[in-house]
Amino acid sequence: MFRRDFIQRLTLTSVSVAAGVVSTHGRAPLPVSPRTARVEPLPQVALGIDVLAGEKFARLHGLRVGLVTHPAGVNARGEKTIDVLRHASGVRLVKLYGPEHGIYGDAPANAPVQNALDRRTGLPVFSLYGKTRRPTPEMLEGLDVMLVDLQDIGSRSYTYVSCMRHVLEACFDAGVKVIILDRPNPLGGLKVDGPGLDKKWMSYVGFFQVPYVHGLTIGELALAATRTPGWLNLSDAGRKGGQLEVIKMRGWHRSMRWRDTGLRWIGTSPMIPQVEAAEGYAMTGLGCQAGGFTHGTLTQYPFRFLQFPGKRASEVEQALRTCGVRGLGLSSKRLRDGTEGVYLSITDWSALCPTEISFHMMQLACRWNAQNPFIGLTNTQEDLFKKQTGSEAFLRDLQKYGASANIGAWLARWNREAQAFQEWARRFWIYRS
Repeated sequence: MFRRDFIQRLTLTSVSVAAGVVSTHGRAPLPVSPRTARVEPLPQVALGIDVLAGEKFARLHGLRVGLVTHPAGVNARGEKTIDVLRHASGVRLVKLYGPEHGIYGDAPANAPVQNALDRRTGLPVFSLYGKTRRPTPEMLEGLDVMLVDLQDIGSRSYTYVSCMRHVLEACFDAGVKVIILDRPNPLGGLKVDGPGLDKKWMSYVGFFQVPYVHGLTIGELALAATRTPGWLNLSDAGRKGGQLEVIKMRGWHRSMRWRDTGLRWIGTSPMIPQVEAAEGYAMTGLGCQAGGFTHGTLTQYPFRFLQFPGKRASEVEQALRTCGVRGLGLSSKRLRDGTEGVYLSITDWSALCPTEISFHMMQLACRWNAQNPFIGLTNTQEDLFKKQTGSEAFLRDLQKYGASANIGAWLARWNREAQAFQEWARRFWIYRS
């Protein structure tokens, strides 16, 4: 629940990037009449859109506004950010932009989305996952400011942060200010895990050289991108001359996972309908790219329900238990249609290295297939594996040694690199533990 003074003294704190200088700006509290003030039961965390609304949208007055969003772009009450802005006094919302899956989240993964008129608002909707993934000058024409309200899930290969990067680059080139309406990282801000990304394999499923589980909010990633040479496809002058503001959440701390926020989860994409799926994505997304394992995306337990061809659930469970992944619970489960598999639960988040199970799955796949399944990948499959996992060297090791690959050594190396990244990234933290 919000503290009583939240509504009475809501302040906007923004992190600005202009000419390469970071500054923090505060505004005076808004007066609230004691006769009209009303404390409503709200979640503990105020999202960026809530903080903006608490300031009566003063930063948008007189400006022509664009919005990049999707179904999870809602305020703490669950109201669509699109509607909040449309009905806000003094706000002129003129264009909408949709990432992968579109602004309504109904397009399947990897499917191009077309430009259209929004059937609800009549506003033009420009697809950033169609003929182009970077806004064109024509798409940005007439805008003064672009708002970004996208709920990320904390794993590098999820494409909304790639969309955000393209928006930053295009808007900086066009002289359009960008405001990130910040949102929680559902995995929290302290968990950093998994392999990094070799620059050679950067792509739309990995546009930032961060560990697979990066521990940053989308606003912090944007801040890092604008302050770090080489993170954006811009000249140094273009990067430093761009205008970025991150509207900071209120009440969120790095130690919070999603269930600690009091916020209701809105599906971020068709296969991430629950926050449990977002956690599962970090755990099994890499392990099911090739080799034979599936992770239950078409079941009621997406990314949390493991199966392997020709193996009983009990066999899969026993094999995974011998891997000794700390903080991970395993149990054989039967679906409503009688299908059996192994359900992954989290028993100790602080001890769990989420991506670890994926690499043990790869090793098991080598053991259980008659031939090493990672040797026979097509060029497309191999490239996608390297783009997602981030390391060509690891794939070559897996192809050479199969079930004998020293997974433990790779995990130890990645853990050291992840911890070093977290220490480096602290300079971009706008929330504390």
